[in-house]
Amino acid sequence: MKTYHKDFQAMLNETRLVWDLQRANQIAQSFSNSLDLEVIAHLATAGLVQYFDCAFARVWLIEPDRKQLRLVASSGLYTQINGSFSRIPMGEFKIGKIAQNRVSLLSNNLAEESWVRYPEWAIENEIRSFAGYPLANSGQVIGVLAAFGYEPMSSEFLEVLSSFCTTLTVALSLALLHQQERQTSQAAKPQAILSEFSLSDSLAYILGQTSITVLGTERSVNLSQTQVFLKLAEGLKALDCTYCRLTYDLDSVSLEAIAAIHPLTNQAQDEWERSIFGNLSAIASCFDGVFRINTEASIKAIQISLTFPTSVGLPQPSLRIQCRLPLLQIGFTQLAYAAGFRVQAEEERPVPLLTDQASLLATSDYIIWVSHPSKKTPSEAKAQVNLSTTPSELQAAVEAVMRGDTWELDQNTQGRPKLSQREQEVMTLLAKGLRDREIADQLYISDSTVKFHINNILAKLESKTRMQALYTLMRADGLEL
Repeated sequence: MKTYHKDFQAMLNETRLVWDLQRANQIAQSFSNSLDLEVIAHLATAGLVQYFDCAFARVWLIEPDRKQLRLVASSGLYTQINGSFSRIPMGEFKIGKIAQNRVSLLSNNLAEESWVRYPEWAIENEIRSFAGYPLANSGQVIGVLAAFGYEPMSSEFLEVLSSFCTTLTVALSLALLHQQERQTSQAAKPQAILSEFSLSDSLAYILGQTSITVLGTERSVNLSQTQVFLKLAEGLKALDCTYCRLTYDLDSVSLEAIAAIHPLTNQAQDEWERSIFGNLSAIASCFDGVFRINTEASIKAIQISLTFPTSVGLPQPSLRIQCRLPLLQIGFTQLAYAAGFRVQAEEERPVPLLTDQASLLATSDYIIWVSHPSKKTPSEAKAQVNLSTTPSELQAAVEAVMRGDTWELDQNTQGRPKLSQREQEVMTLLAKGLRDREIADQLYISDSTVKFHINNILAKLESKTRMQALYTLMRADGLEL
């Protein structure tokens, strides 16, 4: 895509992150209308298994006496909640220690961990990875989420899981509060649903004693942006934030905060920001947001802000995307968000469909075809796009087909020259996600030779980016991931 001039691996990591965030959003939406603790926990674990291929996932909640944790949901390989780990004393086993110490634990070599009681179980069941996160709210742990995987967990997935735990904690906290209110027999009220709680309410649960000032009329914020706001609140909580303001302007919503900090060097400042906020800036930018940190050395404080654009009164245009290859699905999903579209999964004929699958042509009245050299553009297509399409061009394509016009249907789709055996080997490894250094090691060549081959490939395929070249090969030359 013309606006992205980044290393392919960095681009791939970002698109994977966006795609994973969207799947986490789908899980969160599944329990957004419930205030039942067990239902929320079960939907969370089932979603992790379904969307992220976890071997199994579990949620324990701390009992009121805070002496033990109770298993309330288990999905995947194990579904029983009354087995040997249904009750775990606080501070015992790894789950109990995570709850007691509020320390996250990540491992991609589970069988080798000293704390695993039965390493032969992990080996026999091919369980390689584990992630355990404390579900903490306002300084108090309410439970633990654990996910087990057959494959190593990527850094992008761990970032998504951390953010997801924030959303899950807020949902469980609100459900717990609702349960307590019912148990104390307060005045009868119509049962609320989680989606009725405002962004400021959710932020207040995380920030605890820090007061929040709300300016403007509070309105609904989409779930992706809400998750990023909640992730920021986690960092602010760790900083002991002294000031927080949530502002609703006509075309944006922003969260601003001030916290004390000791002066740091530029390098130390960067390391400190990453340790507190991770890659929050990259996540925010994926959803068209801006995250800023300004240091005021004179008063030993930092100013933090997160802003998202919003549209008032006008519905966000929708686009359905269904591509055969996951790489394309991720790439065009990111492009759609950058163009300001809401990507929906539901099949609706009036909603434009961006696809490369002929079997789906009858499911929409507005087909935007993903062009490639090996196939002719179908007659049902009203527009066609490719991996060089920019966000503004995608907007123009959608607007054209909705008006009844066509867009870019006369693009040249001439065949591409074939690659040498070595060039094919390089691209095959690149498609598997390997970096230049790793490709060089596998092929016993130098980094510079890898770059030389890649430059030749881009020239032969008339591609501007590695991602565009990969797409061409996967569709035309049968390159397999």
